Amino acid sequence: MADAYCLDCKRNTEVVFDHSAGDTVCSECGLVLESHSIDETSEWRTFANESGDNDPVRVGGPTNILLNDGGLSTVISKPNGGGTSDYLSSSLGRWQNRGSNPDRSLILAFKTIATMSDRLGLVATIKDRANEIYKKVEDQKSSRGRNQDAILAACLYIACRQEDKPRTVKEICSVANGASKKEIGRAKEYIVKQLELEMGQSVEMGTIHAGDFMRRFCSNLGMTNQTVKAAQESVQKSEEFDIRRSPISIAAAIIYIVTQLSDDKKPLKDVALATGVAEGTIRNSYKDLYPHLTKIIPTWYAQEDDIKNLSSP
Repeated sequence: MADAYCLDCKRNTEVVFDHSAGDTVCSECGLVLESHSIDETSEWRTFANESGDNDPVRVGGPTNILLNDGGLSTVISKPNGGGTSDYLSSSLGRWQNRGSNPDRSLILAFKTIATMSDRLGLVATIKDRANEIYKKVEDQKSSRGRNQDAILAACLYIACRQEDKPRTVKEICSVANGASKKEIGRAKEYIVKQLELEMGQSVEMGTIHAGDFMRRFCSNLGMTNQTVKAAQESVQKSEEFDIRRSPISIAAAIIYIVTQLSDDKKPLKDVALATGVAEGTIRNSYKDLYPHLTKIIPTWYAQEDDIKNLSSP
């Protein structure tokens, strides 16, 4: 409801908006004060504050502050038939393609990052952080001649670390369009060095804990909720001991140990496949964990005698 001046009532009255007809009607006498008005509100339902200015009205893609034009440039579509208009559209499209778009490489890079993020099931905040990192590197014009697939994969790896949702290099490598682990590792070191030169300080990468990988690795193995809970508690306990192994190796070894104490035992080969850790590395981590197992494995899950019955490494 809003107020407007009614010619029949000779005063301000409450008016009703009929959105289906586009009419503004006086609520007291029924006089149509305005007809065929244009509805400028959004064409879909949103959960934004409709009284504010942040309602995404009408149509169009979202803006992207990382692009020079905000990502709102016009793209001329390809013709799908005959006629003068299609010929004109085709000509304009050719001229547009010939023109230099400074954001073309960025758009392609952002699409590649989005594809990798979708394949890994990453949230939008990680994808956006990876885009920001790549934009900073690209602005320095020092990545020319380097493996772009490795650069993009390394940006995604760093973004995962900074957002406290780390992924292993092997997981990133699986969606990196052919870039090897060594190339991604080199690209990561290069990007960190470039960011440190730009910022004038060390880049915060976030600390990796074995628990960061547990739920995902356990899901890959199809473990029960009780076994997953025991593995997560065991990982937390293992941090109290000086076990000089990588967090990924510790996570894989604990998963293997916990499954050996359950009815659904998993062979070492399956654990290695699900975690991406070599069988020999899991054995060595198992050997380092073995003296502390009675204090690491929760008592509600396995008794001390059960733990002692495990095969010694």
